[in-house]
Amino acid sequence: MQYITLDDHTALASAKSDPHGFIDSLIRRGPSVIDEFQYAPELVGAIKRASDGFNSNEKGRIFLTGSADIFSSAKTQEALPGHMVRTELYPLSVTESSRGKFNLIDFLLSDSFESPSPLPTVHREDLAHVLISGGFPELQSLKPRSRSLWFDSYLRGRLFKDFESIYDAKGDYHTKLSSLIPYLAGLSGNLLKYASVANDLEQNDKVVKSYIEVLEWMFVVKRLRPYLKNKAKRQSIGMPKIHMVDTGMACHLLGLTTPKQLLASNYYGGLLENFLLMEGYKHLAWSKQPARFYHFRDRQKHEVDLVLEASNGRLVAVEAKASSTIKMRDFKGIERFAEYVGTSLFSSVIFYSGQEILPFKLSTHTAFALPFSLLWS
Repeated sequence: MQYITLDDHTALASAKSDPHGFIDSLIRRGPSVIDEFQYAPELVGAIKRASDGFNSNEKGRIFLTGSADIFSSAKTQEALPGHMVRTELYPLSVTESSRGKFNLIDFLLSDSFESPSPLPTVHREDLAHVLISGGFPELQSLKPRSRSLWFDSYLRGRLFKDFESIYDAKGDYHTKLSSLIPYLAGLSGNLLKYASVANDLEQNDKVVKSYIEVLEWMFVVKRLRPYLKNKAKRQSIGMPKIHMVDTGMACHLLGLTTPKQLLASNYYGGLLENFLLMEGYKHLAWSKQPARFYHFRDRQKHEVDLVLEASNGRLVAVEAKASSTIKMRDFKGIERFAEYVGTSLFSSVIFYSGQEILPFKLSTHTAFALPFSLLWS
């Protein structure tokens, strides 16, 4: 396929000044890749018109890539329903990095929890190292200093440039973003209260909310919606949780460069929860079964870190614990959630840094403790 990037100023100028002519010229030359597509939302209409003229068996004529979700942006008023298949490509999962075959989603929705193979030994220090390293392929072989420089360059270059391309920011948005993004990294795994964030940063709450929305389009943060269905709806807290798409980026923003620092910080538990959620999103890309993710928290502050809802309505309650041991009281939030959703609950698990898959008999069902090392299998 021929490749063209809209990082090229001449190509970008052509795409903006004559979208239809730009697309027509590419199609005449054959299948094409348009990279950094988010810089020219004007092309959407031209692509739709061109696609309308393709034969029914013609697929893959145009391959769009970009570092922001242009179809969620207010600048793109027209989508491509029926014309486009969309895939989100996240940083590497630890299963990919270790060349494993384990799929988290299919495992959690299976009828039994059996270890797929002899599990590797993964200690708390190993988990902390994974959180600091993150999943960007470019960083996996870099030393800490080089990794830090890469993240700085990424934030200054790609982040601010993309933000400007999809949001009509007014005033000094660089300064606002420079304080907002590290703040959100520190909130990883916690409820997102827009007014509290705005108050702490001395910013307008509506602006803060709109900035966070754009950061989600740019795959910097992920908002996890609450589970608000059936009986649980009347008892649930309706606020989302905030997570960073990459824990390596979060650790960099928080100044955490070594496993020892991370383990001694107040951020480890939240970032471990963050890590497990994002592994789930990554595994969704190749799971046999589709699913959605939520969190649960009731008005008495009982909570479940992650609620997985399969397409058939089955629910799996998932918790992440930093400890290498699990006690019955660790299932308190899961038991409360089980009371709310009843027979819809298919299974419940707590991931921990131990080495064995262990059953726990609860009042309503049997739950399981699962080792994080499954992700490496």
